[in-house]
Amino acid sequence: MDERHFGGCACGAVRYAVQGKPTVAQVCHCTFCQRRLGTAFAVIAAFPDGSVSLLQGRLSEREYRSDESGRWLRMSFCPECGTTVSHVSEMRPGFRSVAVGTLDDPDWIEIERHIWVRSRRPWVSIPPGVAAYEKGFVAAQA
Repeated sequence: MDERHFGGCACGAVRYAVQGKPTVAQVCHCTFCQRRLGTAFAVIAAFPDGSVSLLQGRLSEREYRSDESGRWLRMSFCPECGTTVSHVSEMRPGFRSVAVGTLDDPDWIEIERHIWVRSRRPWVSIPPGVAAYEKGFVAAQA
């Protein structure tokens, strides 16, 4: 059986669990992620919808459209403290991405790639050997 990992918002009102490994873990440098989080990039791990469960609290949602890709993202955040906990996106139906920084122990996540690096801040370095894409990454359809 896959291991469960837990996370939550900054104030503790929201708690969630993820089951198993993410289908993808990546760093997004698009300007939309920079604005929505108020930082240089987003660290995201995507899981099948059924692998993410809300254990405590409630989430508010807001839909945004990316200025880089033009696609929508529906952000889920704590209504008490405003922490963005997760999102679903037009690009990945059936998956929920969690903000890696909201995991109690984010160190088990292995980053596979950096996307939208054309918008990367000049003082952010990408580790050697990690894939980097000027724009987004779209896997070949099976």
